[in-house]
Amino acid sequence: MQSIENLKFLTPEEARKIAVNFGTPVFVYTRKGIEKSCDEALAFPNAFGLTVRFAMKANPGRTVLEILKKKGIHIDASSEHEVQRAILAGFEPSDILLTSQQLARSLKELIPQGVQFNACSLRQLEEFGKNFPGKEVSVRFNPGLGSGATKKTDVGGKTSSFGIWHEEIGKVKEIVTKYGLKLVRVHTHIGSGSDPEVWKAVAHYTLEIAAQFPDCRTVNLGGGFKVGRMIGEKTTDPQVIGKPVKELFENYAKEKGIQLKMEIEPGSFLMVNNGAIISQVDDIVLTGDGGYTFVKLDMGMDVNTRPALYAAKHPLIVISQKETSASKTGEFVYVGHCCESGDLITQEEGGGPQLRTTETPEIGDLVVMEGTGAYCSSMSTKNYNSYPETPEVLIDLDGSPKLVRKKQSLEQVLQNEVLVSLG
Repeated sequence: MQSIENLKFLTPEEARKIAVNFGTPVFVYTRKGIEKSCDEALAFPNAFGLTVRFAMKANPGRTVLEILKKKGIHIDASSEHEVQRAILAGFEPSDILLTSQQLARSLKELIPQGVQFNACSLRQLEEFGKNFPGKEVSVRFNPGLGSGATKKTDVGGKTSSFGIWHEEIGKVKEIVTKYGLKLVRVHTHIGSGSDPEVWKAVAHYTLEIAAQFPDCRTVNLGGGFKVGRMIGEKTTDPQVIGKPVKELFENYAKEKGIQLKMEIEPGSFLMVNNGAIISQVDDIVLTGDGGYTFVKLDMGMDVNTRPALYAAKHPLIVISQKETSASKTGEFVYVGHCCESGDLITQEEGGGPQLRTTETPEIGDLVVMEGTGAYCSSMSTKNYNSYPETPEVLIDLDGSPKLVRKKQSLEQVLQNEVLVSLG
């Protein structure tokens, strides 16, 4: 049997109280944990200065952003809409780097405000040059290799559309010269991994690219700090992967006489294990001899789509509604409440049910899904089956739970629908 997972920051009693006071399903975040993760990221080894940017797509909630801002974290925005949300949360435009797959339609308004732009394709760089000749710009390159737990989380190499292919550096130089641009930042991002050798290799290639642009003073190595959710999964140690990278920056300074500032963009690292979902067992069904025991929760892909999208594994901890009960374990398949065959919370990669060892649940028991602080609330299939958006609670430094996002009402689900006369 697999190991039984444990709660990461909640106690069973806290989970019960939150479920009573706020209902289920509900996201819960720990401010203490978020701030600790910020401190660890800010201590990333560096030679000549460091900026930590939060990959905002991981969790763009207003309260989360305000906590990060207080810790001195800057923003990596994946769309012009995230830029606006970050500004509303109190970030200065100059603290925001826009790195977007789609060219921002509001680029002409954002750049004069001070937002920094990271061109992710030749077309984006050309459009920026036309509109802002002589300005400073950043360029994201695909260095030709990547790292990730699955093919879907690997964002470098030939299978990835992210960034300008490294062999097209000549075309980048042509556009930079054509419009008199100052390429002041080189950016790469390879995916999620914790291998120091991969980080060192990518840093080496990125510095080689930076050396070809005389105005470059900052190198952004992206994010992708692997975070272990399940027992036995490895979590990136910033000190371990950062030490050889720091040495590369020091050697670059000796050889080139240029002290490059470093940027990193953790998303998962700051948030993953600082968030959980408290849900309730709604039903338990059996499929006969040779079949499965399916545990149906009152949440699913509308709350956390990662299991359906990636076959991602999240720790599941059963909390009995009886405070004292004999704990028995078994193997179960956990499923969501959506009417959708893919809404399997425990599934094999590529699809199909996967057994998970937990304490034996009963209808009405709570189940805490850990490792949901990043890429869960922000990436969920909201309103599928017309389920409302899930409320969110923050456990503040004094231990008090505070509602930071209300449960969506039916009126809010319907508010943008336009009634027309059909005759």
